Amino acid sequence: MILEHIDSPADLRALTPDELTQLSGEIREFIVDSVTATGGHLGSNLGVVELTLALHRTFDSPRDLLLWDTGHQAYVHKLVTGRRDAFTHLRQEDGLSGYPSRTESEHDWVENSHASTILSYAHGMATALELQGSDRRVVAVIGDGALTGGMAYEALNNLGHSGKRVLIVLNDNGRSYAPTVSQLSLSLTHLRLSPAYVQARQRLRHLLRDLPGVGEIAYSGIHGLTSALREVVTPHTFFEALGIRYVGPIDGHDIAGLEQALSNAAEWAGPIVVHVLTQKGRGYAPAEEDDIQRLHDVKVKVVAAELPSLDGPDAPSVPAPVQLQNASLSIGGADIAPELPVTTYTHAFTRALLIHAEADPRVVAITAAMPGPTGLLPFEARFPDRFFDVGIAEQHAVTAAAGMAMTGLRPVVAVYSTFFSRAFDQANLDVGLHRVPVVLVLDRAGITGDDGPSHHGVLDMALCLEIPGMTVFAPSSAPEVEAMLATALTLDGPSVIRFPKTPAPSVAPGSEGSGLEARRVREGDGSVCILAVGKMLGAAEAAARRLAEEGIDVTIWDPRVVSHPDPVMLADAGRHAVVITVEDGVRHGGAGMFLADALRSSLPLGACPPVIHKGVPRGFLAQGRPDRILARLGLDEDGVVRTVRESLAELQHPSELRTPVEHPMTGDLAEPASD
Repeated sequence: MILEHIDSPADLRALTPDELTQLSGEIREFIVDSVTATGGHLGSNLGVVELTLALHRTFDSPRDLLLWDTGHQAYVHKLVTGRRDAFTHLRQEDGLSGYPSRTESEHDWVENSHASTILSYAHGMATALELQGSDRRVVAVIGDGALTGGMAYEALNNLGHSGKRVLIVLNDNGRSYAPTVSQLSLSLTHLRLSPAYVQARQRLRHLLRDLPGVGEIAYSGIHGLTSALREVVTPHTFFEALGIRYVGPIDGHDIAGLEQALSNAAEWAGPIVVHVLTQKGRGYAPAEEDDIQRLHDVKVKVVAAELPSLDGPDAPSVPAPVQLQNASLSIGGADIAPELPVTTYTHAFTRALLIHAEADPRVVAITAAMPGPTGLLPFEARFPDRFFDVGIAEQHAVTAAAGMAMTGLRPVVAVYSTFFSRAFDQANLDVGLHRVPVVLVLDRAGITGDDGPSHHGVLDMALCLEIPGMTVFAPSSAPEVEAMLATALTLDGPSVIRFPKTPAPSVAPGSEGSGLEARRVREGDGSVCILAVGKMLGAAEAAARRLAEEGIDVTIWDPRVVSHPDPVMLADAGRHAVVITVEDGVRHGGAGMFLADALRSSLPLGACPPVIHKGVPRGFLAQGRPDRILARLGLDEDGVVRTVRESLAELQHPSELRTPVEHPMTGDLAEPASD
């Protein structure tokens, strides 16, 4: 096994071509075995094996800066930079990150899991190196759809204008920009990359220009001939119009050819794009045969042995498939998507959207390169003319939706919660300021788990609550998604529905709310009222059952609509001795503080009970199982029980203060004293 002896990029340089071929196969086998065991990104990494080896054989990392966009295609890079053994804990708590991580290795420069950003990093780094007089190279690998993001083009424009020395590797795996390849174009590409050819061409042009009488004509002729030839064989025009030299396309699985192209391109004094063609999922039949995503990512199912015991009175409830209120899902007698089971919030959204789209031709769906994960593929299949995937361009998605709403459509924009922050300005000023009826559906809200700090969706509620007129829905079950979407599509202004990626809890038929009303789930004795936002309702209910055994009978409300708190809920909360808000978003400026302010405003001065906020503190949370992260933050059943007990104790003995979960001034992440 060659891979067992690769502990650093230096170990690659002595390998023969045959050994490199063998190593490529071993790496693919290793990645398949690892990712199918731990979960993670598969297809994109299988496609960059030879490219990564060529990069590390050509450049001297970490002296040369190798940057990855998006970072989920950096598994091979991690393997050859000494992290092979850590793959047993890939994307697990205290384990190997699924993206480049500055805390893991000197070979990782930016975490970069949000796409289309690396060229901006590269521009800044190249600028700094130039000012320092350094000859270190900056190499930015961009691909797997990242060149569909507008930020990448802003960076290209600045790179071309500034002339900074950045080598851009465009990893084209057929999922975005894929021009035709021919042997002629490959041959001419290698010719154009050759320093000897470039120097000879420049000398010839100077000689022609110096010819008496006919110099300019001769020069124009040869320049026109080479330009016309390039137009025929390469799509260089766009890049070179920006001032960036373009070469390619190159076979991304030919290590020798890649090394030649990269070595020659490294001699170029300004920005240059090397266009590389790779096959996403290469070498693994299930990925190659997956037409939709090439097994972009792999989820690992929890096996029965890992499930908690289901025996005894305190046994946890295991999420089970649920049925929407409109179980038949029929419009005009036609059955709508009966093949789609409802086991997650996303599934519920998919089926509900199909219902409304069938009934209302104004309903359109928009996403930013996430049609599968956000549940829109069935919509695309049924209503292709009303489905829009704008690529990695959340800003454009939201503003385009505003324009659609202004002209009579009912757009639904589905993106991940973590990516919504990119489009906050557009949601605020393009949608909110104009009060247009755009429905934002934010999947993966709250603590998401193994994708790490860049993917936790903890900012969306705080951001959306700052937009005047934005109605913020937080469903606690799958039927609530259906009910909330039905309401959102009738509003005159903007709205957002945010939900987690976890399985949806099983609920009794008809237990969902309606309209903009809150729902009282449990009536207590007037001592403690819990306002449990979204998925946190489950933890609150479990805590209430335990507390009841101790003689503490709490009231629980599901606010449902955070931004327009139900006056009935506020009045009921106001009669309690203490109110506790629980949410899986950021505590500062989040739902709890918004509800507390509404509660104070609804009561006479001085009549508001003390309000305790339970939420996510300021801090970047590493990857881990969502339930374990929530437990550490006190946002689980045990945490709610503890908070209720301490709140009641504090009312009886005000001097016995407890160390807060957050720093009292900054709100930075800190461990609670009693946890």
